[in-house]
Amino acid sequence: MSVSGLTIFIIILNMLIGVAIPVGLCIFCRKKWKCDFLPFWVGCGVMFLFAFVLEQIVHMIVLYGPAGSTIQGNIWLYALYGGLMAGLFEETGRFVAMKFLLKKKQENDYNALMYGAGHGGFEAFWILFFGMLNNLIYAIMINTGSVSILINGTDTATGATLQASMEALATTSPFLFLLSPVERIAAVIAQISLSVIVWQAVKGKGKTGWYLLAIFLHFVLDFVAVILSGIGTPAVVIEVVIWLMTIGFALLAGKVWKAAKCANRTVPQE
Repeated sequence: MSVSGLTIFIIILNMLIGVAIPVGLCIFCRKKWKCDFLPFWVGCGVMFLFAFVLEQIVHMIVLYGPAGSTIQGNIWLYALYGGLMAGLFEETGRFVAMKFLLKKKQENDYNALMYGAGHGGFEAFWILFFGMLNNLIYAIMINTGSVSILINGTDTATGATLQASMEALATTSPFLFLLSPVERIAAVIAQISLSVIVWQAVKGKGKTGWYLLAIFLHFVLDFVAVILSGIGTPAVVIEVVIWLMTIGFALLAGKVWKAAKCANRTVPQE
């Protein structure tokens, strides 16, 4: 059992892309639209706190509680639960941050894009860099014959899981790893689009319905992804569907943006 050099190269490439996405977006927004840096860092912080800390605490309580086995044993319930939690936590965090932490940065609407760059960019960094770092460590252990050292230090169940993971890593086509950055780019576009929608929910009077719409859209995206994955849909097909939905999000966000601009446009007095 061994991991090909091409697979290792793509894994390292994915890690670099995970760093390049948030850094590149931040620099672009700053240079293109004179965005403030604060929305970017707030976006990063909200993603970490609401998605990777608070949401995970709820998952630990619910999925390992009395109803946990029922939810995890039914793909539809699991998709409903996962999609709803993701939508509620991330969009609520986005709304609260924009309304209170970024109140003084609302004059420049492009800060919505900068926030989205931080929110989605941090997610891309976390998943691509740290996720691929784990794969890289496993690949090195496989190729240096150190797998047995790791497995022998665990219990039977954990050892079997590690063995299966490493065998999957060794047998997976290296080109499938290229789907990871493709997926993350789509996710970043979706996050920026949702940021535009929630930004208008915060700025526009009587527009809190946009916040609810953002929760719904986020829910639908995650729900569809979980269902397609759960029924064994090929990864390429899943990515095509996700990209089509993401394009729809971006088009909707564009319309919301233009509508807000038209509503704020003053009519010259005669």
